[in-house]
Amino acid sequence: MSVGDASDWPPLSELLPQAGPMSLLDRVEAHDEERTACTAVPSASVLFRNSEGAVPAWVGIEYMAQCAAVHGGLLARSRGEPPRPGLFVGSRRLVFRCEAFAPDAALVVTARHAAGRGDSLAFDCTVEDPAGGPPLVEGRLNVLLLRELPAPAEASR
Repeated sequence: MSVGDASDWPPLSELLPQAGPMSLLDRVEAHDEERTACTAVPSASVLFRNSEGAVPAWVGIEYMAQCAAVHGGLLARSRGEPPRPGLFVGSRRLVFRCEAFAPDAALVVTARHAAGRGDSLAFDCTVEDPAGGPPLVEGRLNVLLLRELPAPAEASR
């Protein structure tokens, strides 16, 4: 796996459609054709935190989905193509080994291409404590690639 520092990868804003507080990943840590690893810092986001600053473990699903999107964006970029938007359509075998992520955690999030070609893909993903141990959250995410983002619905007048 190609490992580098934050300056080796494009800004996440060029790889993810999420913006502002919904961009939950901090940076890319490593990437190759099959797998991407990113860092997520729960305390960096104002969203989802409880009164103690902890973030519920179910937010790990979004961390993993965004890491899968970064993986796709980096692959597209290597082919000279723009990243394609994706739609998270489901998950399988989700396992949660904690109730929440500590606010001072720096989590390692990975997405590995597991199945599919073309527009329908599956990724085996994890959210891990860099200190070790079994993944805090893991599962397979199913993604449908779109040609473009749908136009927003017009507000009725």
